[in-house]
Amino acid sequence: MSRPGRFCVFGRMSHPTETQSTAVRQTAVRCTRGGPISAEPRINDRIRVPEVRLVGPSGEQVGIVPLAKALELAQEYDLDLVEVAANARPPVCKLMDYGKFKYESAMKAREARKNQAHTVIKEMKLRPKIDPHDYDTKKGHVVRFLKQGDKVKITIMFRGREQSRPELGFRLLQRLADDVADLGFVESNPKQDGRNMIMVLGPHKKKTEAMAEAREAQAARKAGRQPGSAEESSAEETTEEPAEA
Repeated sequence: MSRPGRFCVFGRMSHPTETQSTAVRQTAVRCTRGGPISAEPRINDRIRVPEVRLVGPSGEQVGIVPLAKALELAQEYDLDLVEVAANARPPVCKLMDYGKFKYESAMKAREARKNQAHTVIKEMKLRPKIDPHDYDTKKGHVVRFLKQGDKVKITIMFRGREQSRPELGFRLLQRLADDVADLGFVESNPKQDGRNMIMVLGPHKKKTEAMAEAREAQAARKAGRQPGSAEESSAEETTEEPAEA
């Protein structure tokens, strides 16, 4: 008897070639791998059990009924019979409009992703001897990031002899932290990292709050730009009255 993994050719034992091994693996995969597993629940005729625990359209408990009876009720109400708990014994099925249910579920998932907040760390690089105008510009970016609810990593880059004056970078970071104290706080104190000095600022507002405020401001701007608003119509009426008189 030949051992597994070998072929007997004309009474001699030989190892399988690479082509033969590949063919064996492919055959094993085809035999063991079934069709794709669907995440969709079974509905209507796809349900293959003798009886189900039926839940009505309004959530009322109907009880355990034969599958044929449940399908008859679904047709009577012009709804779908949807399997909501396949592992129960018997499985739990509910009468519902499956197309409407899928649409509402997709809209809820989309809204949840829209409101989901991702922590973002922005980075701003400065030099110890930065120009006052450049400092104001960089500070403006930091203010905008903090208003959006993002963290800001401030990096002071030292070059040449500036490395012997770390107090310059420390004072610059302290100045920046004081200037934006109403929007953020020092989450990570200044520390030396090779030729750089790093400090992290965290926002007072949460990301979700900043996103909500931004959406409200955008909606207010859109409402103010709509033509034919109440204020414009009242202004037109006041200007037309003297002409008629």
